[in-house]
Amino acid sequence: MATTLTTAKIDLLNKDAFSFNEIRKNLETCLEHEIENTQEILFNISKQDDQQKEKPIQFLIKRIIDILGTCFGLVIISPLLIAVAIAIKIESRGSVLFKQKRIGKHGKEFYMYKFRSMYEDAEDRFEGLIKHNQTNDYMFKMFDDPRITKVGKFIRKYSIDELPQLINVIKGEMTLVGFRPPIQNEVDKYKDWHYLRFAGTPGLTGPWQVSGRSSIKNFDIIVELEYRYNKNWNILKDIEILLKTIPVVIYGKDAA
Repeated sequence: MATTLTTAKIDLLNKDAFSFNEIRKNLETCLEHEIENTQEILFNISKQDDQQKEKPIQFLIKRIIDILGTCFGLVIISPLLIAVAIAIKIESRGSVLFKQKRIGKHGKEFYMYKFRSMYEDAEDRFEGLIKHNQTNDYMFKMFDDPRITKVGKFIRKYSIDELPQLINVIKGEMTLVGFRPPIQNEVDKYKDWHYLRFAGTPGLTGPWQVSGRSSIKNFDIIVELEYRYNKNWNILKDIEILLKTIPVVIYGKDAA
């Protein structure tokens, strides 16, 4: 039978660690002698660093901003959404929207929506392209992916393909600012301490997107950026990231 982490061990991750590197080291030490490190245990560790419990009023304000900002945004960009939907439908076969199961806060699964930017058989062709991955073992990015349509290249460059995720924001599965939700196959490759990123709620944009996006290939750095954001979270930090996102999207910086 697999052993489990004691409360004392979990507390060690938060009370006795004063820097990201110390927390990372303590987490690895805690799990070193476990017989079986199940994902359930690791997702539970992420719950110990849930800032929503520590800052309930600020998170209520964050949720209100999410809802009002999303509703206002949908009204403003509705002509763009309609135009993109028509372009996708004209260029290639398949649905306008693409949904994929992602892993969110504390390991909760949900379906994330995007405008379809690839051909209909994209997932069937994935296995043959893994060897061309140009980022890291935990994420797949191919800068000249043959599965991407012409419309897809354009909407990806300017992050327009992400706009349907506003639906996820309204449903409470995502937020405007947070970590990018991975798929299960990616999570299965994680190091134990990578699960610290699941302490927050996934978002449309976040610290990774405004710090280099696809130019940052080291996944450890991505997790550290997201961890520091979550640990030091406040409303002003979200506003800062949202403002920094605007030029990144307009100029299509570091898109893939």
